Amino acid sequence: MKMSSTVNPQVIDGLSSTNSSVVGSAPAVALSIFYQAAGQAYSLTMQNAASNQQNLNALNPTIVANALRAITTA
Repeated sequence: MKMSSTVNPQVIDGLSSTNSSVVGSAPAVALSIFYQAAGQAYSLTMQNAASNQQNLNALNPTIVANALRAITTA
């Protein structure tokens, strides 16, 4: 079966408009990906800060007791 070597102009127009749409929206997509990554990094930073504060609060009574023992036995 012989294939036609011509392409329908409507197909070419459709591909051209799709390519233009993809290329035109690329900067907005890239910026949104950057904002998403920055937001996730900030969120992880805040989670780490809260975790560190909880751990320090758990150690605080021991630290105070050791300091008082050092003061009273000196």
